[in-house]
Amino acid sequence: MTSPFSLDQLLEPVQDEMASMREVLSQELVDESGNVSDMVAHVSRFRGKQLRAALVLLCGRANGNFTAEHPKVAAVVELIHLATLVHDDVLDGAQVRRRVASVNERWDNQTAVLLGDLIYARAFHLSTTLSSPLCSRLLSVTTQGICRGEIDQAGERYHFDQTQARYESIAGAKTALLYAAACELGAGYPSGDDAVARELRQFGYELGLAFQLIDDLLDLTGEQAVVGKSVGNDVEDGKVTLAVLHTYAQAEDPVRAAIRDAYTLPDLADRRAQLRSVCDLEPGLAFARARAEELMASAFGRLTALPESRAKRSLEQAGEFILSRRS
Repeated sequence: MTSPFSLDQLLEPVQDEMASMREVLSQELVDESGNVSDMVAHVSRFRGKQLRAALVLLCGRANGNFTAEHPKVAAVVELIHLATLVHDDVLDGAQVRRRVASVNERWDNQTAVLLGDLIYARAFHLSTTLSSPLCSRLLSVTTQGICRGEIDQAGERYHFDQTQARYESIAGAKTALLYAAACELGAGYPSGDDAVARELRQFGYELGLAFQLIDDLLDLTGEQAVVGKSVGNDVEDGKVTLAVLHTYAQAEDPVRAAIRDAYTLPDLADRRAQLRSVCDLEPGLAFARARAEELMASAFGRLTALPESRAKRSLEQAGEFILSRRS
């Protein structure tokens, strides 16, 4: 499945606001310490599609609720996302991010954790300069949820009998909550008391959960050169994602044992390759993709709360873009 349009086309309704957001982001990634400057210059290369920031701006436009502070709100969201990337690479033992060395690979885990903490602090300091406390309040709760999701995910390692509901709860916390907050902030800032904003929060949550499902599939099937980051980390780290849960649930006992071995036997050079060699993952991959499509269909239905506009069409395109992503 290939997206019929480019990211630039998707962002066209907010291209000027995205430029303003990037200016704010660049200012926040400057530091008087030479050591920190080297690191933030490196992590600046991690900037990818910036979808979460774009959702803030698109939802503001689509709901007719755009303010001069929206680019700064979007920058806060993007800083939090950037911090999570740095921390995720430590948790996953990833070596590559956006086709360059991860911070933990270039420096070390301790330094990467501190840099992630610094970026989080920058995000929340920036949020305190806004005229409304909504951004600080909502994103502080969101960040707690993200951390809780990561902790729960660690607690579910090697749990092959995990339910789909439990998996989605954890994936939703670690990924979808920030999408949800981005959409709610975009549509509702500065007051937050808006029925459409609440509906768009659910749109963002379903969009974000579908994003994570596709991300999981890329980790199982993608190639690092195309995806642009380390792949196979989930199997290496004992994370049992939806495609594997489905495959395991449908498998006979000997195949189940082989799947467990692929995750746990010592000294395996490539656990992902081993997993793919001992079972037929295709039905599980298809199941997970169908679930992502189901989530996206539900998300699209929530956009009926919005009047027709170019920004609304871009929100629809964002869903199609996520389903078709290869990186």
